[in-house]
Amino acid sequence: MNNALKMVVMFFRLLFVVVAFMSCKGEAEDTSGNRKQIVTMLDSWNKAAAEADFNAYFKYFTEDAVFIGTDATENWNKKRFMIWAKPFFDRGKAWNFTSLDRNIYFNTSGKMAWFDELLSTQMKICRGSGVIVKEGSDWKIQQYVLSMTIPNELSDSVVKIKGAVEDALIEKISEK
Repeated sequence: MNNALKMVVMFFRLLFVVVAFMSCKGEAEDTSGNRKQIVTMLDSWNKAAAEADFNAYFKYFTEDAVFIGTDATENWNKKRFMIWAKPFFDRGKAWNFTSLDRNIYFNTSGKMAWFDELLSTQMKICRGSGVIVKEGSDWKIQQYVLSMTIPNELSDSVVKIKGAVEDALIEKISEK
């Protein structure tokens, strides 16, 4: 193969790698301030819980939203989550989560995003993740997952503590 042909082949290989890399990015550039809107929305949502403002807290959810909590049995649609949470808000004390670190990603249309964050909570560090969608000019939570983090060196101890409770739950779920 002559040098010119080798150069052409190398050019097209490089071009292929660049195009493949760019198409795999899977994230739209945020050119309209959406990232800032989402950060503000999530911070306001957490603030509404800290201030036990039930209506403000739940306005950040889509009507078909799902909330998945730290307990394996906590998988609620918006209506059921509102029923569960109402007594906490009525007492004037819900929960107080503060974001320590947050990542936000967008789909190519820019109308859907997902995020993950580390939170400072009364349960120490938790991880929140979710899917958010743009409804009109507002960003709303369509799915939220709250998880407690467990340092790897403590995993065996935690498994022992929760073993009996979750073994029974595994059996119950498996019977379905």
